[in-house]
Amino acid sequence: MPLHNKQIALVLTDTLQCIGLRYVLNEYFPSFSVYSCNCPEALSDTVDYYVTTADIFLLYADFFLPRRNKTLLLIDRYEESAFPGSAPTNHYICKNISQEALIEKLQLFFTAETAVLPGEGNRDLSARETDVLQQIVKGITNKEIADKLNISLNTVLTHRKNITAKLGIKTVSGLTFYALMNGLVSGDEIEI
Repeated sequence: MPLHNKQIALVLTDTLQCIGLRYVLNEYFPSFSVYSCNCPEALSDTVDYYVTTADIFLLYADFFLPRRNKTLLLIDRYEESAFPGSAPTNHYICKNISQEALIEKLQLFFTAETAVLPGEGNRDLSARETDVLQQIVKGITNKEIADKLNISLNTVLTHRKNITAKLGIKTVSGLTFYALMNGLVSGDEIEI
């Protein structure tokens, strides 16, 4: 895929992040047209790539979910543990990496030709584990999940333990990203 005349939108509220990323993109990817804004609603449909934070991604999930394969998330180092399996490693960048590593990750993201299809990342989860995961990210309690799925509370707890072990994700927010990025739930189904 040629990287000429591509448009990239920086959907960021942090001015310093925006300035720094714009500098790197202009310096090392000069053929890109770089735009910046605080919310994606101001963007046209001709944008090829998006860079945003996890908070903005969730806030505008209906916008970003259909474009998740073209979206790069900026995350803090402590958030990285929420991402194993939830997004391909070339779809997020830790904010505090070196400039060389940043350029390398950007190049990998821009040249990646493999798309993540809905459900592709959850191949290790059983159908019932997927059902339980969907309920968890919707904010349903363990007892309510058991009642809704007609299983025991112990079974729900076992499924939760297995989900955490298989995905390596321990937080509900991490599970939410996993479910969103893999098309298991839509932004409308999640209580914020």
